[in-house]
Amino acid sequence: MTPRNSKDIGPMVPPKSSGPPFGPPVRSSTMDVRRTRPGSQLLTESAIRSQQQPDSPQGESSSRARHRQIYRRNTYSADLGSTSFRRSDDEMEMDEFEARRRMEALKKSSSRRMSKRKKDEDNDRVMIGTRIGEDHVNYVLMYNMLTGIRVSVSRCNAKPQRMLVDEDFTAAHKLAFDITGNELTPSSKYDFKFKDYAPWVFRHLREDFHIDASDYLVSLTSKYILSELGSPGKSGSFFYFSQDYRFIIKTIHHSEHKFMRKILKDYFNHVKQNPHTLLCRFFGLHRVKLPHGRKIHFVVMGNVFPPNRDIHETYDLKGSTLGRAISDEELANNPRATQKDLNWVNRNRKLELGPEKRHLFVEQIKRDVELLSRLNIMDYSLLIGIHDIERGNKDNIRDNTLKVFHPDTSKPLTRETTRKDKRESKVSALRMAVKVSDPQALGPSTLPSDSFSERRHFIFYADDGGLLSTNEQNEQGEDLYYLGIIDILTPYNFVKKIEHAWKSLSQDKHAISAVNPREYASRFLSFMIHAIK
Repeated sequence: MTPRNSKDIGPMVPPKSSGPPFGPPVRSSTMDVRRTRPGSQLLTESAIRSQQQPDSPQGESSSRARHRQIYRRNTYSADLGSTSFRRSDDEMEMDEFEARRRMEALKKSSSRRMSKRKKDEDNDRVMIGTRIGEDHVNYVLMYNMLTGIRVSVSRCNAKPQRMLVDEDFTAAHKLAFDITGNELTPSSKYDFKFKDYAPWVFRHLREDFHIDASDYLVSLTSKYILSELGSPGKSGSFFYFSQDYRFIIKTIHHSEHKFMRKILKDYFNHVKQNPHTLLCRFFGLHRVKLPHGRKIHFVVMGNVFPPNRDIHETYDLKGSTLGRAISDEELANNPRATQKDLNWVNRNRKLELGPEKRHLFVEQIKRDVELLSRLNIMDYSLLIGIHDIERGNKDNIRDNTLKVFHPDTSKPLTRETTRKDKRESKVSALRMAVKVSDPQALGPSTLPSDSFSERRHFIFYADDGGLLSTNEQNEQGEDLYYLGIIDILTPYNFVKKIEHAWKSLSQDKHAISAVNPREYASRFLSFMIHAIK
């Protein structure tokens, strides 16, 4: 058996054979060698003596211990005239027992590590998509968005609830984040500025929609995981889904941001008076500004579609028939593509709601469209997702359709306030510490078995997060509908008026999409009423 550390017991020399293989040890004329156990190395007496002369008392004790250990291990039986070892049966049995014990301990340790790794992968798993790394173009933007949401919402909800005042609808709270942190904000991986608009108003809206503040933050920021649509929409906006597919973060133009702040009070009052509204549900309005970069505005919305159901057909209906269709070729290449008005008409599609649900649906959509018309809004649409109950989730439609943003947040960031003259050195040190951060891999996607609990409070989302189709006798049908009015931040402004005038020169001015809000509302309502069986 080889000594544990050859540096501690001197140099190794090859054995010199000067006598019979099983005779007494032979003393060489040049060096004194002691034979060890069979198969082990040989030690020179000069090396042993050098270790027996330590430079300090501590070295002396350790040297004597090594000396005793060497002589215990390198025993010699002169009675037998050979290098042999007398080991009792008890000692051999004890060695075997110790080996088995160590093997069992290694197996248990390995099993615990594998179990912990599997648990961590399950916790980081998202329902949709594959990981994207730090080289993704929107990696820093997403990290800053989630950090700003976490801090701003937590600060607002930490205060006691109160009634709203007019100033709350125009309020804007600024926060500055950097690597070192300060008394108002924790440290952040990147430097950026964050602005939270009307935080008290959106706190009330979340409560009206039965969104718990802790659930909201856990869904968006607990694991810092978002899923991104493969490409931006027609408006150039990017869409990001929370880890549980519950919320959507959508980037908006500055003009849309200004318009939303303008209509926020009317929207808030409408939600208060119409809790079952079909309008898009807004939960937050924010802005991120990167150093030497442009300002990016975004909203947090509720997802119309459920996390626990495959959507087999999707339609975006505006009530316009001019150019509102996708080709059969495009549909053949992508059967899950969002279809439009003419596709709905040509496929002879109808919403089967039965008399009771039909009455509730028509009354609610009239009230919602009346508000949009009064606020000079157009170009909105009714998003319809259809789930075939018989087909269920066996198609796994959502796999490999989205990308996942997942920065590493396993190491806690420190929170401290520093003097300005010491700031630069601390910033540099912390930046080097987080430079090696890298996203973790995510496992395959899985769908939950239930929809979100807040949906059951609203008529049009009470049937497992949607609206169950029914016949004229109010008996259950074969489809489950998911409905919502989206894109409600487009006013009929000067640009839309120019678009209307230009397209009217070559096309039917009543069939094009860009028409005045009153005509748009009338056409939209007429189409939706005829879309019901």
